[in-house]
Amino acid sequence: MDPHRGHRATKPRARAAPPAGDPLLFEDTSSRTAPSVNQGYYESGYNLGGPPDRGATMSNLFADPMANAAMMYGSSIANQGKDMVNKEIGRFMSVNKLKYFFAVDSKYVMKKLIILMFPYTHQDWEVRYHRDSPLTPRHDVNAPDLYIPTMAFITYILLAGMALGLQKRFSPEVLGLCASTALVWVIIEVLVMLLSLYLLTVHSDLSTFDLIAYSGYKYVGMICTVLCGLLFGTDGYYVALAWCSCALMFFIVRSLKMKILSSLSSDSMGPGVTAKPRLRLYITVATAVFQPIIIYWLTSHLVR
Repeated sequence: MDPHRGHRATKPRARAAPPAGDPLLFEDTSSRTAPSVNQGYYESGYNLGGPPDRGATMSNLFADPMANAAMMYGSSIANQGKDMVNKEIGRFMSVNKLKYFFAVDSKYVMKKLIILMFPYTHQDWEVRYHRDSPLTPRHDVNAPDLYIPTMAFITYILLAGMALGLQKRFSPEVLGLCASTALVWVIIEVLVMLLSLYLLTVHSDLSTFDLIAYSGYKYVGMICTVLCGLLFGTDGYYVALAWCSCALMFFIVRSLKMKILSSLSSDSMGPGVTAKPRLRLYITVATAVFQPIIIYWLTSHLVR
């Protein structure tokens, strides 16, 4: 008996290809790699794996009606707040009026400084008007301005710091006290002037800015006084103090005379006709006499 008779050698059968015309019922996917789970899974939603698309985010934000309504509401509140702030500022300080006092040029500044130091040679003190409004300082040398007082105040502070440094007495606290004292005296002077005009019922076209300008012109004389004191000692200081005080008093009287004493015709009727001009004259003279006292008080400690 042949030993190999009961055992047949089995050979692997090759799979026959389906006929060309017959369709496949099931696709053989055993030889393919499995697709990635994350591939394209979040394409329809947010991209969690990479950085966000800013353009798409902004477009979605602006496309949201609630976001648009919130932005419009916020912008309206901001505009209302801005208008309210401008209105409150306009109640106490007019920006257009403030621009008027800084409408100067170099020619005006030179002429005004000459008038402040040598007012005796100036003849015409009348403020000129155009269509019931005063001309700007650059067109009228008699018009008050705030440019010269502001620059003179800053120069006075710098000069005071130099004087204190030469005397080995400089410190930030002392310089700050000097600046604050000079500013407070101007504020007090303007407030007293306004209160006097109100209590005495004196009607004039003087505004608060006008009073600040006339009160601030004293800084020009203070600068000249301190410079002469540093250059020529105590004698030079007192000579400059006398000259600048007399010049400033003359300037204040002639300038306020055109502002306070020029409107007597409006008060010519009614009781107190003879008292009104006298009160106005007292206010003018008192304001002029008060200037040398402040100049001496603010400059005497700087010259030794």
